[in-house]
Amino acid sequence: MDDIVRQAMAKWPHVPDCYGWLGLDERGNWYMRDDRVQAAGPFPQAKGSLLRHDKLIAFIHRNYERDDAGRWYFQNGPQRVYVELQATPWIWRIQTDGSVASHTGVPAQVRACLVDESGRVYLDTDRGVGLVHTQDIVQASEAIEAGRWPPPQEVRAADLPARYGFVRSPAEGRPISRGEP
Repeated sequence: MDDIVRQAMAKWPHVPDCYGWLGLDERGNWYMRDDRVQAAGPFPQAKGSLLRHDKLIAFIHRNYERDDAGRWYFQNGPQRVYVELQATPWIWRIQTDGSVASHTGVPAQVRACLVDESGRVYLDTDRGVGLVHTQDIVQASEAIEAGRWPPPQEVRAADLPARYGFVRSPAEGRPISRGEP
């Protein structure tokens, strides 16, 4: 977490959390979701605006965390902005050397390989569970065939949140958030 974020949290400790305003899709892209988008439907049905500003995305990546309830958030100064997940909290990218890194650039060690009913590949790592990016499926199949990863286990996509302790929609059941608690 950035020092400036820690300082803001100490200076303003009671800023309300924000729900529904930020989404992470299954390709590791971030989406800003204003009131109009949130009213149009849940994420990813109504995605919002794709974030393209490299420095903002890097800031989100450095300050992306998980709370004790399994909800993922971006610590934006003193405010937690909870993230709507299309699939999983991590989107794994396979590097040219065969190593694995998250959409935020964090390296991870593979513990298990999973395949869901749609054929999507997930990795359980020392950082948690995540979906393998669609552009990296060939490298993933090569890692499995070469024995660098354990043989895939079948899993239902709907079972992943309970099995791995994450929440896809912290905003579910909450009214549209304008920063109010």
